[in-house]
Amino acid sequence: MADILTLTFPARNKRCIANKRNIINDGLMDSKRDFFRRLSAIALPIMLQNLLSSSLSFIDTLMIGQLGSDQIAAVGIANQIFFLVNLFIFGIASGASIFFSQYYGAGRHKDLENVMGLALTLSLAVSTVFAAVSFFSPKLPVSLFTDDPFVTAISASYQRWVAVSYLFFAVSYVHSIALRSVGCAAVPLVASLISMTMNMVGNALLIFGIGPFPKLGAEGAAIATMLSRLTEMCIVMGYSYHGRYEFRIHSHSAFRWSPAFISVYIKTCLPVLLNEVLWSLGMTAYKIGYSKLGVDALACINVSESIANFFFIFAMGLGHGTTILLGQILGKGDTREAKSGASLILRTAFAIGCLMGLSMALTAPLFAGLFNVSDEIRNMASRCLFIKSAFQPLANMNMVLVVGILRAGGDTRYALFAETSCVWLIGVPMAFLGTAVLHLPIYAAVAMTSLDEAGKLLLCYPRYRSEKWIKSLAKPLDK
Repeated sequence: MADILTLTFPARNKRCIANKRNIINDGLMDSKRDFFRRLSAIALPIMLQNLLSSSLSFIDTLMIGQLGSDQIAAVGIANQIFFLVNLFIFGIASGASIFFSQYYGAGRHKDLENVMGLALTLSLAVSTVFAAVSFFSPKLPVSLFTDDPFVTAISASYQRWVAVSYLFFAVSYVHSIALRSVGCAAVPLVASLISMTMNMVGNALLIFGIGPFPKLGAEGAAIATMLSRLTEMCIVMGYSYHGRYEFRIHSHSAFRWSPAFISVYIKTCLPVLLNEVLWSLGMTAYKIGYSKLGVDALACINVSESIANFFFIFAMGLGHGTTILLGQILGKGDTREAKSGASLILRTAFAIGCLMGLSMALTAPLFAGLFNVSDEIRNMASRCLFIKSAFQPLANMNMVLVVGILRAGGDTRYALFAETSCVWLIGVPMAFLGTAVLHLPIYAAVAMTSLDEAGKLLLCYPRYRSEKWIKSLAKPLDK
């Protein structure tokens, strides 16, 4: 394994090992250029990974779609289970990244193993529950969506194959978060690229039965998914242990946590998990509201959101990169650099938002035209994209404020309050008011729900200015 990893990452292997010793500099940052270099080293690989994920997910759906509507419906239902797994694991790992970054910045390297132990325990516990349901009772979750026996049979077969991959995903995602937090963001990117390529090739071979491979349809897609996630887990774990990173588990002490540590960990991570769950439920409520305008309106939303997500990838990468870099800075106790860095990132987020918003508006008709839908739906989708483009600068700033700046300082409870209150008290009521009560066109309803972005900014920006988010969590675990 060591030889394979060295051949796969020859230059990066040495560079990352050096980075984990040298990434935190003493004193203030030398310049804006140095700060952006450090931020880019973390954020750009995350952006590229999100771009790959979105692109290949789209291609994956197109491949399965060639089998017919029943197969794509069955796989879509089965993937709702993975959506929930992803939601919980993302919340647990994102909370853990706050501790990984701050402890690493503080030089408390031996405590990183405890963070890894707790994050893995929680992630595997959650994924095991979902895997057990998907493997032993796969028809149970399907019954919530359909009673069609053919679709149910396909979905159940698909779930049994992907069930074990939930465990692989949990392990690889937590290790990927840890690697990013210690300055090796390129490693998860390469692992994801290999995994996604393997998944795409496996889909082609096993779905359609190319060459000597059997034609397995949706079941073939499940097998390819399971094998690709296993491969990704082996790569990130192998690199973590081959590089001898401090967060790797090498003794039972990783699973010995003081009550004080568990308390501060849960208080920090639980709001992140609740934030993700409530936000996702809010997005579902939006679609329920939009559905009041009919099937064409839902099709329009699906088209416009699949396009808009590509333009939001940069904001997501910047937000997660901010969490890691500011966490490292706060861990070493440099509040002056943290404030200066947060200001730079926020201005950058606004500039990128303006650029992405303009690009989205200019290309909206072009991208909408790629979908095999009616002209009316294309026109509605283009108008929805025009609306989303206007709110893109606000959305970018909120992403950096909520996911990046506030979480970096462990101010996760306020982030939970700000985001979920705006989604549920502004966005959801506006969705139903615009559709069920006022019967407005779909693009007008989207404009009304987008007011939640303005609300979030009004709540989060004063909190950022107050500097109450600036906290160091890098304290001894027994205190």
